[in-house]
Amino acid sequence: MARRKRKKKASDVNPNQRPITENRKARHNFTVLDTLECGIVLTGSEVKSLRTGKVSLAEAYGRVKEDEVWLIGCDIAEYVQANRFNHEPRRPRKLLLHRREIKRFAHRAYEKGLTLVPLKMYFMEGRAKVLLGICKGRQRHDKREAMKQAEARREMRRQIYRQ
Repeated sequence: MARRKRKKKASDVNPNQRPITENRKARHNFTVLDTLECGIVLTGSEVKSLRTGKVSLAEAYGRVKEDEVWLIGCDIAEYVQANRFNHEPRRPRKLLLHRREIKRFAHRAYEKGLTLVPLKMYFMEGRAKVLLGICKGRQRHDKREAMKQAEARREMRRQIYRQ
């Protein structure tokens, strides 16, 4: 009898990585060409809110302004216990990249008309990180084709397991 493989989780890849959230729609709406891990500048109440998992990357995107990369539209909910020291939920947040990474990665997106999309957010060794992808938007017919290919792969796996 064939043994089934256990599906890998994000925590299996790196034991020091604790996931916060993932932008699952991004992989459906965009074709990811390249990815890059970057740090993010946060305030104390934002970190507390991230630890409780109250964040949304659904409408977020990256923007290059004056040789810096900013995360725009990321919604980190207010932390209730922070009361007057709270943060603004949808403020622009600076992403931490080396100059050479900004030149190579972010400017490539600007020149070719591609988009910087946050794919997931996680804690790596106690620090908040964002996996930023350089993406090309998919048309409706591209999405249908991708769904057909995924269904064909699933069906082939089912047939292999049945034998």
